Amino acid sequence: MQIAKWGNSLAVRLPADLVRKLDLREGDQVELVPGDAGLAVTRQPRAEDVLQGLRRFRGRLAPEDRLSRDTAHER
Repeated sequence: MQIAKWGNSLAVRLPADLVRKLDLREGDQVELVPGDAGLAVTRQPRAEDVLQGLRRFRGRLAPEDRLSRDTAHER
């Protein structure tokens, strides 16, 4: 990959196979993490992915995950 100048920043053009593998679209946020084998690239969740997960949740918790106000205020 080649590093290019983009305004006052540097940019990397991603290969098409990586874009397909990560299902990247324009505007997506990615995270680059240095590792022993080079950089790891991960796509951050899109807003619609997060909203879909919240819609599945709909405020329902399993009984063991529910919070008790009394337990929270015990001393």
